[in-house]
Amino acid sequence: MKRPLIFLGAALAILILYRLYGPEIGSLADVRTELARIEAARAAAPVTVAAIFFAAYVAVTALSLPLAVWMTLAAGALFGFWGGLLLVSFASAIGATLAFLAARYFLRDWVQARLGDRLKAVNEGFARDGSFYLFTLRLIPAIPFFAINLLMGLTTIRPLTFYWVSQVGMLAGTAVYVNAGTRLAAIDSLSGILSPALILSFVLLGVFPWIARAFIATLQRRKVYARWKRPRRFDRNLIVIGAGAAGLVSAYIAAAVKAKVTLIEGHRMGGDCLNYGCVPSKALIRSAKLARQIGKAEAFGIAVGPAGVNFPAVFARIDAVIRSIEPHDSIERYEGLGVEVREGHARLVDPWTVAIAAKDGSETRLTARAIVLATGAAPFVPPLPGLDAVGYLTSDTLWEAFAARAEAPKRLAILGGGPIGSELAQSFARLGSRVTIIEMAPRLLIREDEEVSAFARARLEEDGVEVLTGHKALSCGLTDSEKWIEVETDGTRRRIVFDDLIVAVGRAARLKGYGLEDLGIPAGRVIETNDYLETLYPNIYAAGDAAGPYQFTHAAAHQAWFATVNALFGFARRFRADYRVMPATTFLDPEIARVGLNEAEAKAQGIAYEVTRYGIDDLDRAIADGSAHGFVKVLTAPGKDRILGATIVGEHAGDLLAEFVLAMKHGLGLGKILGTIHSYPTFAEANKYAAGEWRKAHVNARALRFLESLHRWRRGGA
Repeated sequence: MKRPLIFLGAALAILILYRLYGPEIGSLADVRTELARIEAARAAAPVTVAAIFFAAYVAVTALSLPLAVWMTLAAGALFGFWGGLLLVSFASAIGATLAFLAARYFLRDWVQARLGDRLKAVNEGFARDGSFYLFTLRLIPAIPFFAINLLMGLTTIRPLTFYWVSQVGMLAGTAVYVNAGTRLAAIDSLSGILSPALILSFVLLGVFPWIARAFIATLQRRKVYARWKRPRRFDRNLIVIGAGAAGLVSAYIAAAVKAKVTLIEGHRMGGDCLNYGCVPSKALIRSAKLARQIGKAEAFGIAVGPAGVNFPAVFARIDAVIRSIEPHDSIERYEGLGVEVREGHARLVDPWTVAIAAKDGSETRLTARAIVLATGAAPFVPPLPGLDAVGYLTSDTLWEAFAARAEAPKRLAILGGGPIGSELAQSFARLGSRVTIIEMAPRLLIREDEEVSAFARARLEEDGVEVLTGHKALSCGLTDSEKWIEVETDGTRRRIVFDDLIVAVGRAARLKGYGLEDLGIPAGRVIETNDYLETLYPNIYAAGDAAGPYQFTHAAAHQAWFATVNALFGFARRFRADYRVMPATTFLDPEIARVGLNEAEAKAQGIAYEVTRYGIDDLDRAIADGSAHGFVKVLTAPGKDRILGATIVGEHAGDLLAEFVLAMKHGLGLGKILGTIHSYPTFAEANKYAAGEWRKAHVNARALRFLESLHRWRRGGA
């Protein structure tokens, strides 16, 4: 806070000194009077006067004094057009850069810290188009140059870029004023210098770079498509490849706006979420949670025997849950909505043509004006020596494998301590397996704060899971019919014997076999896209796990909206995908949910923050339910109730998080949450109490002392 105060103090001092001692120049007559005094000195020592004039102009510009216009006129009168233009062009650019650097040094960090995420889009825009913005502003005389100098200092534009763009951008305006100075005697007022037609010319000149940029972009697009022959007519408005979360939403939106859309799926409608991910895993978690609750029934006054786990019945229920939800994503439903659904493997032939290989071996080709790639992701299997020999399961294959088992695996090893591995470890431990979870990172759920990871570890260990963090898997093998995986930590090796091994180290985008290589579409870990989810070809989009950066069903659906709207209506307006408020939930018991920044991320990004915490162990409903554990932690801007991020650990955390997601999305602070009525007794009150903790921490102590005195006086006290 010291730097902004110093800047303000210096600005006030300069203003006062200028008012007291500065030259009184308010008209062209005053300029002529001053010039008459300088002319004699210039005739005697032209170089010295030019140097003094140059330094004075730099100082005037750097200090943002209201003399630049008059001095520019004077430069033309004293030194002629070319001499004046040379002096003013360099002096103004140097002075502007000094003002820019002063604003950056004294104000930028303070402004960036106070506004935080709200400046993210501005910073990204200036990183991408800063020189264009600055050049346009410099060409419009109606915008004060000193204001541009100061405001640009608050952005991320580089000083060298600021200097040369300013010099080039101000050149036209400088030339006009210097030229006017050469004929100072014939000018009656400043309005004679800048006519409306001249101002309009400057504005058009400022817009020109953007027109040129659009023209270049058009040429680049033509170059991309140069080797392909574009169809004269298209069979479809949109083809969507993949019927997972992103693909289904894309097809739904297209049909809703009456576009002719074809959805192509090579395996099962609903994708990974319905068949292998979100749905079956949550059904498994519910059965496991109930088993644990039955085991603790006596604490609630209910006398029952030990919980018996019917493993085949658990997986039969999981299958029934999938079948119950399946109609939501079925071919019949989407065809009823107006979507044409084709079963088969899709492959790009050219930027507008998709070949569909049916299961009977036949191939059909369709053309579309736009294509959305929603090919999803699959479990990543590391190249671990001996892994194939011992056999392994993934989050995709375990459902079918375990559905045929009579009982839970006795010894289960899980490789990976992220959300998927942690959820599976807790569930199978509760269903009777002896589970060991192996994680190479120093802690579970490495993207969360340390206290969250510690909480998750404690709960897993409470359920009987052996947690091995900081352990690197080296190899797998088979000895005397016993399967094992060898791990290493701190130079010590150990073999863990198992009956089944689940590999859960992450998921990788499905990129092979779709023709991406043939078209030259760049794809590393995911398909490369721009802010509009366009690939190398502007009519081919990607969404969901195949596009990244998130691998959430709700993120895929969110991206699908942007991809589809841009694909169908991008000719009129395009929308940048917005990831500013992206929630995530890990469905352990208790759940872990987060939106926005956590402490680790805020520190890594250098973002100033305050932490407000409320312990759910103090919540009435949690106590009544026997779920008095966890917390709500909110990060806010220093001294403000603006929410930077929220983490909730506790029962129904994923549901509770929605209030913070809404608040962050619409710029509502903790004060608004505190002022909202929450039903009693509910878990939702935890959010309100967290907001109350923030309010208590920001009560004005002086105001409280005044109120105490006021109430004492009203009681008749001294």
